[in-house]
Amino acid sequence: MTNTLQILKTYWNHTTFRTPQEKIIEAVLNTKNVIALLPTGGGKSVCFQIPAIIQEGVCIVVSPLIALMQDQVDSLNEKGIKALALVSGTDQDDLIALFDNIRFGNYKFLYLSPERLQSTFIQEKIKQLNVNLIAIDEAHCISEWGHDFRPSYRNINILKSLKPAAPIIALTATATKKVIEDISMCLELKDVSIFKKSFYRENLAYQFFNTEDKLQRLIQICTKTKAPIIIYANSRNRTKEVATFLNANNFKTSYYHGGLTPDHKQRSFDNWISEKTPIIVATNAFGMGIDKSNVKVVVHIDLPNSIENYIQEAGRAGRDGKKAFSAVLYNSNDIRISLEKIKSAFPSIQEIKSIYSSLFQNYQIANGELLADSFEFNLLEFCNTYAYNSAKVDTTLKLLHNNGVVDISNNYNKKSTIQFLASSNQVLNYTKAKNTSSTLIKLLLRSYGGVFEQETKINEFWLSKKIGILSFKVVSILEQLHSEGIIDYKKATKNADLYFLVPREDDKTINSISKNITKYVQQKIKKSEDLLQLVKNNEVCRSSQVLTYFNENSISACGMCDVCLHKKNAYSNISSNIIAYLKNQKHASSHQICNHISSTEANVLVNLQHLLSEEIIGINHYNQYYIK
Repeated sequence: MTNTLQILKTYWNHTTFRTPQEKIIEAVLNTKNVIALLPTGGGKSVCFQIPAIIQEGVCIVVSPLIALMQDQVDSLNEKGIKALALVSGTDQDDLIALFDNIRFGNYKFLYLSPERLQSTFIQEKIKQLNVNLIAIDEAHCISEWGHDFRPSYRNINILKSLKPAAPIIALTATATKKVIEDISMCLELKDVSIFKKSFYRENLAYQFFNTEDKLQRLIQICTKTKAPIIIYANSRNRTKEVATFLNANNFKTSYYHGGLTPDHKQRSFDNWISEKTPIIVATNAFGMGIDKSNVKVVVHIDLPNSIENYIQEAGRAGRDGKKAFSAVLYNSNDIRISLEKIKSAFPSIQEIKSIYSSLFQNYQIANGELLADSFEFNLLEFCNTYAYNSAKVDTTLKLLHNNGVVDISNNYNKKSTIQFLASSNQVLNYTKAKNTSSTLIKLLLRSYGGVFEQETKINEFWLSKKIGILSFKVVSILEQLHSEGIIDYKKATKNADLYFLVPREDDKTINSISKNITKYVQQKIKKSEDLLQLVKNNEVCRSSQVLTYFNENSISACGMCDVCLHKKNAYSNISSNIIAYLKNQKHASSHQICNHISSTEANVLVNLQHLLSEEIIGINHYNQYYIK
């Protein structure tokens, strides 16, 4: 056993003081099932790593992101603790060798995604392991009421049947009471212990700025901040636009979103971590597993989708315990379009029925028929054939998947990539020819930025519509350009595999799940409304509003959010006006002061009490105030 393991065991056995994390560890060591809510940066990993290390056997960790898994595996290995991550693309022979290493090589951690857990081969291999603990990271993904629902997380409870004796610890940074109940029910946890650390962050100021010129306010924030910054935006194009704007104003900035190639993502991430570009503009794809302690400011230049999203993203600031800020920039237009956007994103029940019926029509499946075969599915071709909005078809497929009506592989919207290999002069000469290849190259150059520097995702179907040829012809031209060394073209390897899980009954099937769908959509809309309420409520401390949302008894006002600061300034002005009035009048009753000061009676009386307590003013036998 390594020195690290021995130190941990010694520490645990001789420590009586228990932090919240240590209380969680103690419950796990007593083989209790645990749901732990710890805010972003609250030390969730240690809650399963320590009990796993000081017991015999291996801990299985279910995690949603490959990058997050690999980071934790690398960190453990650096400390002399053996850990492996089971990534996609590993063939069966390698899997056999990997599991043999875990069984006989004293490995302590096996990280895998919920999707990999569905493999019957991997399930059989897990049965052979001595499992001391099952840890589920980002457990809010289990719940359809959570803000980051992933259908594959609903099947994690297979681990309970594979290893019934192993305790389960489910960890998340944000969850409401409903989400906690859903996690417990889905995982079938009996006698579960729930640990919840307060969401109160005493060093983090939530500040909301109503501003028409967001970019100018952003310049002010970036100028004042001499530490790393995260700026969240709601669209991929927006991240690039804002980063370009900041770079043009001499701020070293990179951008990050889910549509970038793995190399581009890694480069942006590394440049930000190393502070080569201390500012990063990102969608919420830049999220789980981001652990940089000296982030000073997190800015939302667009409104987040929910309070859960907001708290998780804002919570990436100030992890070093020093004062940090969350700045939300909004205006009346943001509030107006926010609800419109979420309502328009979800198809109606009638639209779902129409899309579902068209799926059967597309594959010529008769009423009452159920075929075990899979069908190749291309989202864009399907939408073009039946004139559907692709976003609504995408949402419909997810809803049908979540309700067990269809099963579809998650690469149906996977895109091909290109990168120009020839020099810009060579490409320019190529475009001088008057042919379809030249037209396509010009369109690529106009439509996609960075095609000379990096792999860039493209949409062949969209390109074909823009230049008026069939999509297979676009593919043929791209393949020819690839063979000539002009571009590197990587075609998306296959369409999605679509399985129908119930016989064709069209409206009857959708009617049976319509209540679930309606409830899910209403929940999403409610989360958006709750976020807007937080934005618009300028009377109650922001921190208090957040705590109330997460079912915590609100503490006193934080004193540093925009609401509290505004009140402080208002009270300061009122007190100054009271003092000036009394200097002029020598003495006056509260009624006279209230009539003179432009504020509410309640505010004036509070300020009078404050000035009395500070002995700046006094009160005589006639209940008149005077300067002391």
